[in-house]
Amino acid sequence: MVNYEVTVTTGSIAQATTTNNVFIKLVGTDGESDRTWLIGFKGVASFYIGTTSTFNVSCPKSLGELLIIQLDKKPLPFMPENSWFPAKVEIKSPEGHIYHFPIYRWIDDSEVTLFREGKALRVFDDNNPLGMYSRRKELKQREQKYRWHVYKEGISHCIKVDDPLSLPCEVRFSFTKATEFLLTASSGLAELQLKGYSCVKDNWKDIDAIKKVFCTKSTALSDYVKQHWKEDAFFGYQFLNGVNPILIRRCSVMPDNLPVTDDMVNLRGGSSLAEEMKRGNIFLCDYKRLDGVKPNTINGKQQYLMAPLILLHKTPDDKLMPIAIQLKQKPAEDNPIFFPTDSEYDWLLAKIFVRSADFSEHQLNVHLLRTHLLAEVFAVSLLRNLPMVHPLFKLLIPHTRYTLQINYLARLLLIAEDGVFTQFAASGGESMFTILKRGMSSMTYSSLCIPEDIAERGLDSVPNFYYRDDGLRLWDIIHRHLALVLVCYYSFDFGLQRDCEAQKWIHDIFYNGSHLLYSGLPNSFTTVDELVKFVTMVIFTGSAQHSAVNTGQYDYGGWMPNTPISLQLPPPSVKGKANESTMLRTFPDVNTTVNGMSTMWLLSKQSTDFVPLGRYPDEHFSEKVPCNLIKNFQEELENLSKVIKTRNINLEIPYTYMDPMAVENSVAI
Repeated sequence: MVNYEVTVTTGSIAQATTTNNVFIKLVGTDGESDRTWLIGFKGVASFYIGTTSTFNVSCPKSLGELLIIQLDKKPLPFMPENSWFPAKVEIKSPEGHIYHFPIYRWIDDSEVTLFREGKALRVFDDNNPLGMYSRRKELKQREQKYRWHVYKEGISHCIKVDDPLSLPCEVRFSFTKATEFLLTASSGLAELQLKGYSCVKDNWKDIDAIKKVFCTKSTALSDYVKQHWKEDAFFGYQFLNGVNPILIRRCSVMPDNLPVTDDMVNLRGGSSLAEEMKRGNIFLCDYKRLDGVKPNTINGKQQYLMAPLILLHKTPDDKLMPIAIQLKQKPAEDNPIFFPTDSEYDWLLAKIFVRSADFSEHQLNVHLLRTHLLAEVFAVSLLRNLPMVHPLFKLLIPHTRYTLQINYLARLLLIAEDGVFTQFAASGGESMFTILKRGMSSMTYSSLCIPEDIAERGLDSVPNFYYRDDGLRLWDIIHRHLALVLVCYYSFDFGLQRDCEAQKWIHDIFYNGSHLLYSGLPNSFTTVDELVKFVTMVIFTGSAQHSAVNTGQYDYGGWMPNTPISLQLPPPSVKGKANESTMLRTFPDVNTTVNGMSTMWLLSKQSTDFVPLGRYPDEHFSEKVPCNLIKNFQEELENLSKVIKTRNINLEIPYTYMDPMAVENSVAI
C-alpha cells in the first residue's frame, strides 16, 4: 500500500464552512483511488472557514502522475446540506511530488465535481485521454450554465438568468458583499425617506435647501465641488479628470455646426482661434450622441436633455477654460451660443445643461456600455469557452469577480421599466436604449486601448491630465506583465493559431457578445502580440477604466447642481432673462435629486472584500515562473501607487481613481 497526503484548505470567506462529509477520489495516469471519506482528528471542524486539514488516502499502488481529483459531499443523516467553499487541495505523492489543485468555487450540492491539477495547459498540451475528457465535460457543463441572452437588440448580449439566485454559485456575490450592498442601498434611501425628501415632487426653493440634503452624505471632493462648481476653471478641469475623461478632443478645424468667430471670443494671450488651433490649444466636447433623443417625463413633467458642443481653450497658465457653449447641434436663432461674457445666470445655466448632458453620456455610454456591459461579454465568453486549466482562464478569472451579478442587478434595479434610472433620469426609458445603440455602433477597438485613444484624440501633451498619465502607466505595466506571462505558453504565433479554445473565446466575443463587427476588434488571433494587446484591453477595461469612470460618481455628482440627472425647463432661447429663480426651477425636483444622490452614493461605495488590481487571493497559477512574474507585477503596481500618492500631495484636487491600490480587479460595483 502507498499513502497520499491530502491537504485541504477551506476558503476564508463568510459561510465557507461545511459540516457535511467530504469525499475525494484521486485519478492519475496509472489508475485511481477509491472514493475516500476525508475524516481526521478535527472531526466536523476539518472544513471550517479558513481551516487547513490533512488526511491520508491509501492506494494499493502508485497512481502515476496525478491529473484529476473528484470532490463530493454528503450531509450527515437528518442534517441539512450546506454549501462549502474549498480554496485548494495539495497532494503529496509517495514519490514526494507535490500536486496543486486550485478550487476557489462553491460546492453546494451532492454532485461529483472534477478538478484538474494546477499546471496551465493549452488544449494541444493535454495529451492524456482523461485530461481531454475532463476538459470537454467541463466546457459542456459551462455552455449550459452560461448562455447568451439578447437583452435589447443593438447592444451587448448578456448572461441568461431568471434571478440573482439562478446565477451559478461561483459568480455570485459573497455573503459579505451581498450584505453590505443591501445595507448601503437601504440605509441611503431610508435616511432620505426619514427626512421626508424622497416623496417631495416640488422644485428646490433655494440653494441652502440643497445643502441640507447634501450634508447627509459627503466626501472631501464632493465638499470641494460644492464650493467650486460655478467656476469656469473647475468646469474645464472635469473634462480631463472627472468621471468622463474620454469625450474631450483637440480641435484643429472649427465644426460647421458651431459658428464661433474671433470677434465672439476673448482668448487670453490675444491670439486668434486659428492661431490657437494651430498651436494645439483649442479643444472640443461634442455630445452628438444625445441629439434628437426624446427626454423622459418625471413627476408628470416634461424633462429636457440637450446635445451641446463646448469649445475650450488651454490658457498660458495651463488651465482649460470654456470659451463657447452651444446647447443644440444645429445653429438657429433660438439656439444662441453662450460665452463667459454673458450674464451670470445665462452662462451658468449653459454650463448646467452641459453637466446634465454629461451625466447621461457618462452613465450610459462611458460607464454602463464601455465598462459594465463589455466586461460581461468578456466574462461570459471566458466561462463558456476556456476550461480552468487554460492559462488564459487563470489570467482572467480574477477580473470577472462579481461582474455578472452586479450587471444583473443593474438591469433589474436601474434600467428596467421601474428602475431608478428609468424613473428619474432625463435619458431614462426609450431614450436610454437609443443612446446605448448609438454608443455601440460608434465604438472602436482603438478607443478601448488608452494609448491609441489618447493619440487619436490629440491629447498627448495636454497639461494636468492625470487620467491620461496614470492610465498610460497602468496600461504599460499590465501590457509588459502579460507579454512575459503569455510568452511562457505561446513562444510562437503558430501555437496561438492552433489553440482552438483561445480562438473560440475571441470568436464568441466578436460574434455573439457585443456586436463589434465593424469596430476593429479581432475575430481571431494571428499573433501573440495581438493576444497580449487584447488581454491587456480586457483587464484594463474591467479594472482601471471602470475605476476611472465609476469611483468618482458621488464625488462629482453628490452635489446635484454640478451634475443634475435631469432638467425640467428648456434652455434659454434668448439671452438676458435668466436669474436664480430660473436656475432653481430648471433643476430636477427634490425627489429626483435625492434618488439620484442615493444611487450615486451606492455605486461609489467600496465593499470591505474589495480586491485591488494585481492581488490574487485565489492562486490559480502553480508554476514558478508565472508566480514570480505576478510578484514582480505587484511590485510595479505598488511603486506606481507611491508615485501617484506623492504627486497628489501637491495637487489641489488629488486624482486617486487610477491609483492601483484603489482600483478593483473587476467590475464589482
